[in-house]
Amino acid sequence: MLNAAVSIPSTAAAAQCPDIEVTFARGTNDSPRAGWVGQEFIDSLRSQVGARSVGVYPVSYPAIEDLAPSASAGASDANAHVQSMAANCPKTRLVLGGYSQGAMVIDLITAQTVLAGFTPAPMPPQVADHVAAVAVLGNPWAKSLGAPLTAMSPLYGAKAIDLCNPGDPICSDGRDMSAHVRYVQSGMVNQAATFAASRL
Repeated sequence: MLNAAVSIPSTAAAAQCPDIEVTFARGTNDSPRAGWVGQEFIDSLRSQVGARSVGVYPVSYPAIEDLAPSASAGASDANAHVQSMAANCPKTRLVLGGYSQGAMVIDLITAQTVLAGFTPAPMPPQVADHVAAVAVLGNPWAKSLGAPLTAMSPLYGAKAIDLCNPGDPICSDGRDMSAHVRYVQSGMVNQAATFAASRL
Protein backbone atom coordinates (compact mmCIF):
# COMPACT_ATOMS: atom_id res chain seq x y z
CA MET A 1 0.00 0.00 0.00
CA LEU A 2 2.83 2.38 0.81
CA ASN A 3 4.38 1.98 -2.66
CA ALA A 4 1.02 2.57 -4.34
CA ALA A 5 0.47 5.73 -2.32
CA VAL A 6 3.92 7.04 -3.19
CA SER A 7 3.37 6.50 -6.95
CA ILE A 8 0.20 8.62 -7.09
CA PRO A 9 1.89 12.05 -6.92
CA SER A 10 4.37 11.22 -9.69
CA THR A 11 1.54 9.97 -11.93
CA ALA A 12 -0.44 13.14 -11.24
CA ALA A 13 2.59 15.30 -11.97
CA ALA A 14 3.19 13.51 -15.27
CA ALA A 15 -0.43 14.07 -16.27
CA GLN A 16 0.06 17.81 -15.78
CA CYS A 17 3.02 17.93 -18.16
CA PRO A 18 1.95 17.28 -21.75
CA ASP A 19 4.45 16.42 -24.46
CA ILE A 20 3.68 19.78 -26.10
CA GLU A 21 1.97 22.89 -24.79
CA VAL A 22 0.67 25.82 -26.83
CA THR A 23 0.50 29.21 -25.13
CA PHE A 24 -1.71 31.32 -27.41
CA ALA A 25 -2.82 34.96 -27.15
CA ARG A 26 -6.05 35.82 -28.95
CA GLY A 27 -6.71 38.96 -30.98
CA THR A 28 -8.55 42.13 -30.01
CA ASN A 29 -12.17 41.48 -28.98
CA ASP A 30 -11.73 37.85 -30.03
CA SER A 31 -13.74 35.03 -28.54
CA PRO A 32 -12.62 33.81 -25.10
CA ARG A 33 -9.78 31.38 -24.52
CA ALA A 34 -7.46 31.07 -27.55
CA GLY A 35 -9.82 32.81 -29.98
CA TRP A 36 -10.93 31.50 -33.36
CA VAL A 37 -7.51 31.75 -35.04
CA GLY A 38 -5.84 30.21 -32.01
CA GLN A 39 -8.23 27.27 -31.92
CA GLU A 40 -7.68 26.60 -35.63
CA PHE A 41 -3.91 26.73 -35.04
CA ILE A 42 -4.17 24.30 -32.11
CA ASP A 43 -6.41 21.89 -34.03
CA SER A 44 -4.05 21.93 -37.01
CA LEU A 45 -1.01 21.37 -34.82
CA ARG A 46 -2.68 18.46 -33.00
CA SER A 47 -3.40 16.79 -36.33
CA GLN A 48 0.30 16.94 -37.20
CA VAL A 49 2.01 15.64 -34.05
CA GLY A 50 0.74 12.08 -33.93
CA ALA A 51 0.04 10.55 -30.55
CA ARG A 52 1.89 13.21 -28.56
CA SER A 53 -0.29 15.04 -26.03
CA VAL A 54 -0.95 18.74 -26.60
CA GLY A 55 -1.87 21.04 -23.74
CA VAL A 56 -3.23 24.55 -24.24
CA TYR A 57 -2.81 27.71 -22.21
CA PRO A 58 -4.92 30.62 -23.46
CA VAL A 59 -3.24 33.83 -22.32
CA SER A 60 -5.45 35.60 -19.79
CA TYR A 61 -5.67 39.27 -20.72
CA PRO A 62 -8.27 41.91 -21.67
CA ALA A 63 -7.68 41.83 -25.48
CA ILE A 64 -9.36 45.24 -25.74
CA GLU A 65 -8.71 48.15 -28.09
CA ASP A 66 -6.59 50.05 -25.54
CA LEU A 67 -3.60 48.20 -26.91
CA ALA A 68 -0.65 49.23 -24.73
CA PRO A 69 -2.05 48.31 -21.30
CA SER A 70 -3.97 45.34 -22.69
CA ALA A 71 -1.04 43.73 -24.53
CA SER A 72 1.30 44.54 -21.63
CA ALA A 73 -1.04 42.70 -19.25
CA GLY A 74 -1.07 39.75 -21.62
CA ALA A 75 2.71 39.72 -21.77
CA SER A 76 2.94 39.62 -17.98
CA ASP A 77 0.54 36.67 -17.85
CA ALA A 78 2.23 34.79 -20.70
CA ASN A 79 5.69 35.37 -19.23
CA ALA A 80 4.68 33.98 -15.84
CA HIS A 81 3.02 30.93 -17.35
CA VAL A 82 5.84 30.04 -19.74
CA GLN A 83 8.43 30.39 -16.97
CA SER A 84 6.30 28.16 -14.74
CA MET A 85 6.07 25.51 -17.46
CA ALA A 86 9.81 25.62 -18.12
CA ALA A 87 10.50 25.12 -14.40
CA ASN A 88 7.83 22.52 -13.60
CA CYS A 89 7.59 20.61 -16.88
CA PRO A 90 11.13 20.78 -18.30
CA LYS A 91 10.51 18.01 -20.83
CA THR A 92 7.42 19.68 -22.34
CA ARG A 93 8.13 21.34 -25.69
CA LEU A 94 6.58 24.80 -25.65
CA VAL A 95 4.95 26.57 -28.60
CA LEU A 96 4.12 30.27 -28.35
CA GLY A 97 1.51 31.80 -30.63
CA GLY A 98 -0.56 34.92 -31.10
CA TYR A 99 -2.88 36.61 -33.56
CA SER A 100 -3.18 40.39 -34.10
CA GLN A 101 -2.92 42.01 -30.64
CA GLY A 102 -2.00 38.56 -29.37
CA ALA A 103 1.04 38.66 -31.64
CA MET A 104 2.10 41.81 -29.82
CA VAL A 105 1.79 39.92 -26.52
CA ILE A 106 4.23 37.33 -27.84
CA ASP A 107 6.51 40.07 -29.20
CA LEU A 108 6.71 41.60 -25.73
CA ILE A 109 8.06 38.40 -24.17
CA THR A 110 10.40 37.39 -27.01
CA ALA A 111 11.62 40.50 -28.87
CA GLN A 112 14.16 43.09 -27.79
CA THR A 113 12.60 46.07 -29.56
CA VAL A 114 9.27 47.47 -28.32
CA LEU A 115 7.00 50.42 -29.05
CA ALA A 116 6.71 53.34 -26.63
CA GLY A 117 3.98 52.87 -24.05
CA PHE A 118 4.17 49.07 -24.00
CA THR A 119 5.71 47.25 -21.06
CA PRO A 120 8.17 44.58 -22.22
CA ALA A 121 8.26 41.34 -20.27
CA PRO A 122 11.32 39.51 -21.60
CA MET A 123 11.78 36.00 -20.30
CA PRO A 124 15.08 34.82 -18.82
CA PRO A 125 17.41 33.59 -21.59
CA GLN A 126 17.36 29.99 -20.35
CA VAL A 127 13.61 29.75 -21.04
CA ALA A 128 14.37 29.85 -24.76
CA ASP A 129 15.78 26.32 -24.50
CA HIS A 130 12.28 25.05 -23.68
CA VAL A 131 10.51 26.90 -26.52
CA ALA A 132 10.43 24.86 -29.71
CA ALA A 133 8.56 27.32 -31.93
CA VAL A 134 6.93 30.74 -32.03
CA ALA A 135 4.13 31.54 -34.50
CA VAL A 136 2.47 34.93 -34.90
CA LEU A 137 -0.09 36.05 -37.46
CA GLY A 138 -1.28 39.54 -38.41
CA ASN A 139 1.43 41.06 -36.23
CA PRO A 140 1.00 44.87 -35.94
CA TRP A 141 4.66 45.32 -34.96
CA ALA A 142 5.82 43.92 -38.29
CA LYS A 143 4.46 47.18 -39.75
CA SER A 144 5.03 49.60 -36.87
CA LEU A 145 8.64 48.57 -36.27
CA GLY A 146 9.41 47.73 -39.87
CA ALA A 147 10.57 44.21 -39.10
CA PRO A 148 8.99 40.84 -38.32
CA LEU A 149 9.57 39.00 -35.06
CA THR A 150 12.08 36.79 -36.84
CA ALA A 151 14.36 39.83 -37.14
CA MET A 152 13.61 41.39 -33.73
CA SER A 153 14.50 38.49 -31.46
CA PRO A 154 18.03 37.08 -31.19
CA LEU A 155 16.84 34.23 -28.95
CA TYR A 156 13.60 33.32 -30.71
CA GLY A 157 13.93 34.66 -34.26
CA ALA A 158 15.38 31.48 -35.74
CA LYS A 159 12.54 29.39 -34.30
CA ALA A 160 9.79 31.87 -35.24
CA ILE A 161 7.39 32.40 -38.12
CA ASP A 162 5.69 35.80 -38.56
CA LEU A 163 2.96 35.68 -41.21
CA CYS A 164 1.05 38.57 -42.78
CA ASN A 165 -1.77 38.05 -45.26
CA PRO A 166 -1.24 39.99 -48.51
CA GLY A 167 -3.11 43.27 -48.26
CA ASP A 168 -3.58 43.14 -44.47
CA PRO A 169 -3.22 46.79 -43.31
CA ILE A 170 -2.55 45.72 -39.70
CA CYS A 171 0.81 44.13 -40.52
CA SER A 172 1.67 45.66 -43.92
CA ASP A 173 1.00 48.67 -46.13
CA GLY A 174 -1.99 46.89 -47.67
CA ARG A 175 -5.49 48.35 -47.70
CA ASP A 176 -7.68 45.26 -47.57
CA MET A 177 -9.05 45.13 -44.02
CA SER A 178 -10.86 41.87 -44.80
CA ALA A 179 -7.43 40.24 -45.23
CA HIS A 180 -6.92 40.58 -41.48
CA VAL A 181 -9.73 38.13 -40.77
CA ARG A 182 -8.86 35.60 -43.48
CA TYR A 183 -5.85 33.82 -41.97
CA VAL A 184 -7.68 30.52 -41.73
CA GLN A 185 -9.05 30.76 -45.28
CA SER A 186 -5.68 31.79 -46.75
CA GLY A 187 -4.00 28.71 -45.32
CA MET A 188 -1.58 30.72 -43.19
CA VAL A 189 -2.87 29.28 -39.91
CA ASN A 190 -2.13 25.79 -41.20
CA GLN A 191 1.24 27.02 -42.51
CA ALA A 192 2.11 28.33 -39.04
CA ALA A 193 1.06 25.04 -37.42
CA THR A 194 3.10 23.05 -39.94
CA PHE A 195 6.13 25.19 -39.14
CA ALA A 196 5.65 24.62 -35.40
CA ALA A 197 5.15 20.88 -35.88
CA SER A 198 8.36 20.67 -37.89
CA ARG A 199 10.31 21.96 -34.88
CA LEU A 200 8.83 19.57 -32.31
